[in-house]
Amino acid sequence: MTDLWSDLLSCLDLDASPGDVFDGRNQALGYYRVFGGQLLAQSVRAAQLACPDKAVKSLRLQFARAGRPQEPVRYEVTRHHEGTSFASLTVVGRQTQGVATVASVSLHSFEEGPEQQIAFSMPPVPEAEHDVDLALIPWDTRATVEVDTPKSEPPEYDLWMRTPTVEPELAPALTAYASDLSLIGTGLRPLEGVTQHDSGTAFTSAVTAHSLWFHRPFTTDEWLLLRHQSPLLAHGRCYGRGDVLTAQGSLVASFAQEALLRFRTVE
Repeated sequence: MTDLWSDLLSCLDLDASPGDVFDGRNQALGYYRVFGGQLLAQSVRAAQLACPDKAVKSLRLQFARAGRPQEPVRYEVTRHHEGTSFASLTVVGRQTQGVATVASVSLHSFEEGPEQQIAFSMPPVPEAEHDVDLALIPWDTRATVEVDTPKSEPPEYDLWMRTPTVEPELAPALTAYASDLSLIGTGLRPLEGVTQHDSGTAFTSAVTAHSLWFHRPFTTDEWLLLRHQSPLLAHGRCYGRGDVLTAQGSLVASFAQEALLRFRTVE
């Protein structure tokens, strides 16, 4: 069994070619399609490598088709604007079957300035007895409630995470990776007797679009809280959003997602 952490880091080590082209291998997960979090993380890395003097401040990615795990993904970067402070890029993830992802990315040079944010009510970091195994997340994760519960619960989910020590420039990519995992499950929580484990039987699901905003520099090797909320499930789609906070309550990133969530009718 491949070590998932080392495997993920290897996938984020993109191979650069002339003309702002980057190739990324896929995780060895044994799935029929590439995990969307990997595509998000690699798109972030491609943008960072194309503009190393700036930080990614926002990304909106459309999933055009499922990625094939047996074939590397080629990321082609188009520069629309690159100035002293800001840059705008498009990152297209492509395989021989066609386009898998299209990401619009904005980057910003670090600037000093006043800071203000609302105060978040922060619970303490849960003790080790609340460790959870989320399979695709190869680092410490803790939660005090189950995301996959057969009971009807509010569409909210707090997930704590902490990676091994890693270079700070990987923090946005690793956070993007983690942000793709639990929003559909959060949206399902109010439905009695239905969880993510029922995908393929009770319903079909697939993420169609994912957005991220990075507000401040941060690291992932100290505890972060991913606070998920899903305010709407309607018309075969699910919408969710979340914030990423340090244990001290500093808002460092936010994310949002739309997904196909099509329930099968019983005849």
